[in-house]
Amino acid sequence: MDVTTEELAARLGQDPRLVVLDVRTPQEFEGVAGYPCDPRQGHIPGAVHLEVNELLGLDDAELRERLGDPAAVELVAYCHSGSRSAMAVARLLSAGYDARNYPGSWHEWSAEPGLPAES
Repeated sequence: MDVTTEELAARLGQDPRLVVLDVRTPQEFEGVAGYPCDPRQGHIPGAVHLEVNELLGLDDAELRERLGDPAAVELVAYCHSGSRSAMAVARLLSAGYDARNYPGSWHEWSAEPGLPAES
């Protein structure tokens, strides 16, 4: 089941098991480059950054080193529009993680001025 903007906003900073995973490029994450259709650049506060290409190249043990014990975390992955994060979620599920996609991703989050952002 995918994550909605409303669910993610409500759980952000409230659920200690929740790990928000940004799988975009470092430039997108840092807010120095992004898509011009996004009203803001940056990332969701507290997000862990692991670019999708790097994530896909890690074995299960390396994923555990980077993201923690699959039994202890719930991962929500996002990118710009949900495509890269969908690939990341498929890989995370295969490694035993409780992982969900945020299909609205940064494009949707950045369009809501009341939602927090970091860069």
